[in-house]
Amino acid sequence: MLTLRDVSKTYRVGAFGGGSLRAIDEVSFDVHPGEVVSLIGESGSGKTTIGRMILRLISVSSGRIELDATDISTLHGDNLTAYYRRVQGVFQDPFSSFNPIFKADRVFRMMRDTYHRNLPADEWHARLENALQDVALNPRDVLGKYPHQLSGGQLQRLLVARALLLDIEYLVADEIISMLDASTRIDVLNLLGDLKQRGLGIVFITHDLSLGNYISDATVILRRGSIVEMGETAKVFGDPRHPYTRMLLAAVPQLHTKWAADDGDAAALENGATALVEVDAGHLAAI
Repeated sequence: MLTLRDVSKTYRVGAFGGGSLRAIDEVSFDVHPGEVVSLIGESGSGKTTIGRMILRLISVSSGRIELDATDISTLHGDNLTAYYRRVQGVFQDPFSSFNPIFKADRVFRMMRDTYHRNLPADEWHARLENALQDVALNPRDVLGKYPHQLSGGQLQRLLVARALLLDIEYLVADEIISMLDASTRIDVLNLLGDLKQRGLGIVFITHDLSLGNYISDATVILRRGSIVEMGETAKVFGDPRHPYTRMLLAAVPQLHTKWAADDGDAAALENGATALVEVDAGHLAAI
């Protein structure tokens, strides 16, 4: 089980680092095998910071992140490599994950050199082909091509295939479909659903409440680095307890009606509760 216990992150800010900014404030939640946990909140709420701490890309200021009761901050060398065999991430912009001067298959050669050095060539190629087919890619269509020759959806699925080659147990999926068109979004969501059925635990980071409701078993609502509501997705969306959660849900656009602020929204704005919330890719709503 992947566990966060009272995790906080503080940055030094200001002239000569004399000030501090608490980006994450004592966040705690669990991710079980075969479970999708959505982290939902507006931009700046701390979603990506949490994902980067899970992946050890940035350090934890206080608290603990554990994998099967082992504090991941204590891992180094071979133990850290073993951690990355089990926990991987896929990020919002797939183009930034590839070097534009190298063909896409170089990513897999580097992986083989690091994690599967002793694997026979024919067995490696068979595993690579199976991983690509698992994400609905034809090896002949993607390998040997430069990133600019592939679509965002193809690159995103290549990154998922890379994770599958490590037989990972947990995936941090950070806004991985926000740059994709509608049809490709469905493909990636269905792929995540298949991975969940195989027992993969997924931390699904999104600003889109509809997507979180669609895919997740548990939901964590974040605001300014703190958890304001958490629980089973059906309960959080069906019976929200925190005013912020209710405002987020009220801001989701409805296809059958035009948006208009009601008296409660207007009062909230007058009382200084204004916040910009991304309710769909490229759209903002004021609450």
